[in-house]
Amino acid sequence: MRALRVSQALARSFSSSSRHRFENRVAEKQKLFQADNDLPVHLKGGGMDGILYRLTMALTLGGTVYSLYSLGWASFPHKK
Repeated sequence: MRALRVSQALARSFSSSSRHRFENRVAEKQKLFQADNDLPVHLKGGGMDGILYRLTMALTLGGTVYSLYSLGWASFPHKK
């Protein structure tokens, strides 16, 4: 019985504390992403979006080049 009261108290403290720390910023984000500023939607978030986009493209290009290199290397016979 005591364990039930403790778990209810913990659940109550976790569920009620998160509401007070965060505020609803959906309207601000909607204005940001719906603004007509000739940017694609994946870059409208700011500088960090640009960095993540470039990192993703670099990793994709590097993986493609490496896979083509590996395919070319594996397609020729090797001496033993």
